Amino acid sequence: MKILLLEDHPIFRLGVRQLVLQRWPEAEIVECATLGEALLEIRRDGLQVAVVDLNLPDASGLESVSQLRRAAPALRLLVLSLNAEAGYAARVLQLGAAGYLAKDRAGVELVLLAAGVVGFYLLGEQAMILRVLSVLAGVAASVGVAWFTEPGQRFFVFAREAVAETKKVVWPSRKETMQTTGMVFAFVVVMAVFLWLTDKSLEWVFYDLILGWKKS
Repeated sequence: MKILLLEDHPIFRLGVRQLVLQRWPEAEIVECATLGEALLEIRRDGLQVAVVDLNLPDASGLESVSQLRRAAPALRLLVLSLNAEAGYAARVLQLGAAGYLAKDRAGVELVLLAAGVVGFYLLGEQAMILRVLSVLAGVAASVGVAWFTEPGQRFFVFAREAVAETKKVVWPSRKETMQTTGMVFAFVVVMAVFLWLTDKSLEWVFYDLILGWKKS
């Protein structure tokens, strides 16, 4: 199976590639970053499926779907988009796409994060700074994508509310902290003395009075 992967973001492209190869190890993946590159690739024989991102540098929205369908009517298109509106998805399907997947439903944040980690190991022979930057780029990209998704927005709202509630907490002063620490320490000392006296008292009762094992 030969798959065209049309995505301008290299980290997300790497993540999708890894997911596809895990499911279909024998698949041949052709990667393109622009619609122009993709139109050149589909002129070659063998492409069966195209995974297409609608946010491309040289094409906007539905234009890429229309041009790909005109250039290769038999090519099955799976469209990825940050737009989760049902009406928008319906328009994409009307243009001839075989499927539509909103990126917030695709777990793209995890894909980007995983891609950054994968990049860390794929760059094993490179300098450590490049490998660390790969992970940081994956984290930054996943946070950026999450910002535009509904679940991501809910998470950020929850995080802001959690920070606001934390700021309302009244923390004890240094004096109160020292007083509490002193009370705990004193309690521990008293309990230690009490347990030692209890142990010695029981030892005296059982060994000296009851059993008569007086120490010589």
